[in-house]
Amino acid sequence: MKRKHILVIRFSSLGDVAMVVPVVYSLAIQYPDVRITVLSRPFARPLFEDLAPNVSFMEADLKGEYHGVRGLNSLYRRLVAKQFTHVADLHSVLRSDYLRLRFNMGRFRVEHIEKHRRQRRHLVAKSSKKRVEQLPTSFENYLNVFRRLGFPIDQPSFTSIFPPEGGNLNLLPAAIGPKRSWEQWIGIAPFAAHQGKIYPMEKMQQVIALLTQRYPKARLFLFGRGHQEEQVFPQWQQQFPQCVYVGNLLETMHQELILMSHLDVMLSMDSANMHMASLTATPVVSVWGATHPYAGFLGWKQREDNAIGLDLDCRPCSIYGQKPCKRGDYACLHGITPETIVDKIAQQLTLNTQQL
Repeated sequence: MKRKHILVIRFSSLGDVAMVVPVVYSLAIQYPDVRITVLSRPFARPLFEDLAPNVSFMEADLKGEYHGVRGLNSLYRRLVAKQFTHVADLHSVLRSDYLRLRFNMGRFRVEHIEKHRRQRRHLVAKSSKKRVEQLPTSFENYLNVFRRLGFPIDQPSFTSIFPPEGGNLNLLPAAIGPKRSWEQWIGIAPFAAHQGKIYPMEKMQQVIALLTQRYPKARLFLFGRGHQEEQVFPQWQQQFPQCVYVGNLLETMHQELILMSHLDVMLSMDSANMHMASLTATPVVSVWGATHPYAGFLGWKQREDNAIGLDLDCRPCSIYGQKPCKRGDYACLHGITPETIVDKIAQQLTLNTQQL
């Protein structure tokens, strides 16, 4: 009898791909005799490479080797050679739709994600039509795909990509150093892909100032790589000696995940860093502006009361945060006080102590 082999397709951004990890892990553990291959962009390899013995990773360069219809046809031929028996499209965009079409023509067992577009439209509609109700989460949507494929997952079992003690700090540069018993390690990831998801930098600077006053022995690790980070982080590092610019010390995503696994709390926007920290069982205090956790993108097993956002008639106005503010003032972000964020971080640190 041919061994079952599931192809899992998810391209997109880092945060979206990271949300696949808990579901794929749970699938692999519940069905150890089933082979699972995750097809994604090259950057996602560290998330799946050592996830479970029956999980493998296959990268696809959609801007190069597999660009356009000709490239997708080439990718399809390569995939067919792997002898998959089932295909789970967890993305459902033009590229994956085309691959799904080819697999359907080949009479494979194929299922794809339901994105609940009508409910999303109601969630971000003008106030007179708005229904601010919890939509199915991305994790639930992924689970439903596998259920329809014939692989129901009774109880997702994922906790962290690392053992309970966290990743190996010895693999990080000496400047990170060991974590001392009296220190709080707080991660801060203040940027996101869109302005509607970024807390104002002057207010974030106030958050850092308040944290250094309240926790003088804390170390604040600044996460993120990009032009904005290169402009802002060195200034904060100079102004606040407790700040550590992670991008200047760590080279790989795996190293960043190791460091995240030892944080006491991560402060993040609705962004990839929220999801990466979630994969290491680190509690996240998240800041939400134009977007809302009810759209289904809160990090894995993160507490909803750690998601900070204002109750405004116009919010949420966007599922992904890319739409410009109709008011023009981003009140959903500017209205959140630095004290609110620091108090929520303090609550989480206190809860950590109580759980020891």
